[in-house]
Amino acid sequence: MSKTQRKSNATDITDQSGRTAVVTGANSGIGLAAVDALARAGAHVVLAVRDLRRGEAAAASVRGAKGTVEVRRLDLADLASIREFAAGWQGGLDVLVNNAGVMNIPEAATKDGFEMQFGTNHLGHFALTNLLLPNVRDRVVTVASGAHRFPGARIHFDNLNLADEYAPMAAYNQSKLANLLFTLELQRRLTEAGSRVRALAAHPGWAATNLQGRDASAVRRVAMRIGNRVFAQDDRAGALPTLYAATQDLPGASYVGPDGLGEMRGAPTLVGRSRAASDPVSARRLWTASEELTGVTFPELADLPTAGA
Repeated sequence: MSKTQRKSNATDITDQSGRTAVVTGANSGIGLAAVDALARAGAHVVLAVRDLRRGEAAAASVRGAKGTVEVRRLDLADLASIREFAAGWQGGLDVLVNNAGVMNIPEAATKDGFEMQFGTNHLGHFALTNLLLPNVRDRVVTVASGAHRFPGARIHFDNLNLADEYAPMAAYNQSKLANLLFTLELQRRLTEAGSRVRALAAHPGWAATNLQGRDASAVRRVAMRIGNRVFAQDDRAGALPTLYAATQDLPGASYVGPDGLGEMRGAPTLVGRSRAASDPVSARRLWTASEELTGVTFPELADLPTAGA
């Protein structure tokens, strides 16, 4: 498929009637924009959110949709909440969008003692995905970031929680690199299991959302506000790579981002990733560490939808 053809379909979401999607972190930003677009295309969309009040307000903003929306509580910084959400799920799930995240925040820990950015952005979604995977019928889309390419970005295997060496950007970059390695290893396991489910990743480029407003650095917060006005796409444009990955017929392990300069804005297209994000050995090592930390493992092969099912 040529880039021109991809551009012509960039805002075209195929009919989603009869399909069910879960979007984490759907209170605002690209998460809510993705919910709105999927619901307008006919899907039943579950907003998986930590704050039910804000989630209900977000759901109420989706008007005139052909599909329906629903709000359920999910705190990705709490493994008990993740298990409760997954245990309460019944029936099929066509698309899981791992969108929620925190960025460059002051040092903090999840309820289970994990560094907050790694724990929320990666471990929370790792656990959620594996617990829901027996119900998933089509694909898992994980929202990553161009930050995985930043100089020095790596997985600190000997100190995943960055104890005594925490730096907000290093923690964020690690978590976003983890998102891509997770997608790579998840697809390998799905293929090995003969499953028709696909794992894909996407990044929004530079999208103006409230994510940047929580930066630990006042200087970066100011710079982000200026950048949001000058360079950024709005949240609807920022959601297009996620929607493209969620609805188009793409190969497993695909990575989607904007096609503009520096992948900061533009129409969604397939993009590359760093060498570190393409390393299958690191991907397997991270998967093993994530299983040990969360106590959640890849489901039994017999529980997964197979290519012939």
